[in-house]
Amino acid sequence: MRARPVAGILLRQFYLIRGSPVRALPMFAWVAIDIVVWGFITRYLNSMSAGRFNYVPSLLGAVLLWDFFTRIMQGVSTAFLEDVWSRNFLNLFATPLTTPEYITGLVITSIGTSVVGLVVMLVLATAVFGLSFFSLGLMLIPFLLVLFSFGIALGILASALVLRLGPASEWLVWPMPALLSPFVGVFYPLATLPRWMQDVGRLLPPSYVFQGMRTLLAGHALSGGSLAIGAALAMLDVVFAGYFFSRVFRYAVRTGLLARYSAESVS
Repeated sequence: MRARPVAGILLRQFYLIRGSPVRALPMFAWVAIDIVVWGFITRYLNSMSAGRFNYVPSLLGAVLLWDFFTRIMQGVSTAFLEDVWSRNFLNLFATPLTTPEYITGLVITSIGTSVVGLVVMLVLATAVFGLSFFSLGLMLIPFLLVLFSFGIALGILASALVLRLGPASEWLVWPMPALLSPFVGVFYPLATLPRWMQDVGRLLPPSYVFQGMRTLLAGHALSGGSLAIGAALAMLDVVFAGYFFSRVFRYAVRTGLLARYSAESVS
C-alpha cells in the first residue's frame, strides 16, 4: 500500500471541508445536541430518584459511546458518498488508486472527523453535566477500540451496498445505527430482550462494550473474556466488510456498472 494515494484521499476531504464550512457542522453539531438533550434527561431522572441512583454515567455515558460509534460509521460512509454525489468515483479509479488505499483513506478521514465529535461530547458531558467518564480507567481504551472497529466495518459495508445498488440506495445507510441499537443494549441489559433478540445481540460487538460499561459502573470486576469476544467479532466484521467491498467493486468493474454509475444504477 502506498502512502501518496492515501494522502490524496485525505487531501480531497480536507479541501471539501475547507471549501464548504457547512460540511464541518455535522462533525460536532448533532453530537452536541444529543449530549445536551440526554444530559437534561439524566438531570431530570436524578431529581426524580432523589439521589438514590445516578443516571449520568449509565445513560449519558452510553449516549457518548453510541454517538462515537455512529460518527465513526458515518465518517466512512459520508466520505464515500461525497465521491458519489460529485460523480467523482469513476475518476478516482481511473488513476492507479487501489481499493485498499481508497478504503484506508476513508478510514483515516473518519478518524479525524470522529475525534472532533468525541472531544465536543467529552467537554460538554464533563463540564456541563458532570460525567466522570474517565472513571472507567484504562478500560475506556478497549471500549473505544471495539466500537471504532465495528463502526469502520459497518461504514465499509454501507459503502459497498451503495456501490452495488446505486446512489439512490443511500437511504439504507443512515438508519443502520438506529436499527442496531435495540439489539446491542445501549441503555439496558441484553437480558431485557426476547431470546431471539439476545441471540442477535451476542453477534454484535457493541453489546459487549455496553455490558462491560454497566458492569464497571456497578462496581463489579469486568470479565476480560467477554470483551475479548467483542473485539474478535469486531475484527472479523472488519475483514468481512473489506472483502465484501472488494467483491462488489470487482463486480462493478466487470459488469461495467462502475462506468455508468448514476442515481439509476440499481442492477
